[in-house]
Amino acid sequence: MNLDRGSGARPGRTSNVPIAAFTERAITRTYDDIVTEEPLEIRLVAGATTQTLAITMRTPGHDFELAAGFVCTEGIVGARDDIAGISYCVDPAIDAEQRYNIVNIELRTAHLPNLDRFERHFTMNSSCGICGRANLDALRDRGVSPIEDDVTIPVDLLYELPAKMRDAQRIFSATGGLHATALFTSGGELMTLREDVGRHNALDKAIGWAFLNNRLPLAGTIAFVSGRSSYEIVQKCAVARIAIVAAVSAPSNLAVDVAREFGITLAGFVRDHRCNVYSREDRIRA
Repeated sequence: MNLDRGSGARPGRTSNVPIAAFTERAITRTYDDIVTEEPLEIRLVAGATTQTLAITMRTPGHDFELAAGFVCTEGIVGARDDIAGISYCVDPAIDAEQRYNIVNIELRTAHLPNLDRFERHFTMNSSCGICGRANLDALRDRGVSPIEDDVTIPVDLLYELPAKMRDAQRIFSATGGLHATALFTSGGELMTLREDVGRHNALDKAIGWAFLNNRLPLAGTIAFVSGRSSYEIVQKCAVARIAIVAAVSAPSNLAVDVAREFGITLAGFVRDHRCNVYSREDRIRA
């Protein structure tokens, strides 16, 4: 598969901006590193046809993994070989500032798949994607089955994951403004970590890494996410066959529904040596 990364300038992951820093006794004029948020348009290309699939606000970096993870978890492609290449759209007719905000995914087929069910994705925000109970049925209709994975982990290992993730969050350390997804082995070894302004984007980047490196399904692994776990987080893990999903904060009710429906161990409030387990607690050894 061809991964054409183009050339020239592209948006950075952080931006340095002037600020006024207020303290009890003074105002200091200085600069602060903040996270970059830019739109990313994901396009599908088949034969002579090109169609926009989604637009999401994201932090630049690992854009090809984000696009690959998205089309994988949404069921648009089933295997890495379905993709002939991924490239930035560096068409001279496009404004130079936007060329690296468009990613083309070229399919090996001559025709685009039926994309009617993806209309909800045409514009997504960076915080939680677009959710709905009807998508539970859609997930079943796509052939996603409950996860049968006999992996178990000690609860003490689960307690170690927040610190391990923070230690690997290079951009968060600089800005304090990013979410992250870390994939761990059942022994607690970090496989990969991806950061983004959006929770679901960070997860798509991590799953996209596995997809492009032929490491799906992710049996026997743990996904640890910053913030809360939403419906979209858990459904993407169901597609990637991740049996244990843990988060620093709370899950939503739809996230719990998906976890119980598809046999996923879902843990929330994993911090300060405690956690709540909402489904399949049998995989956590006390």
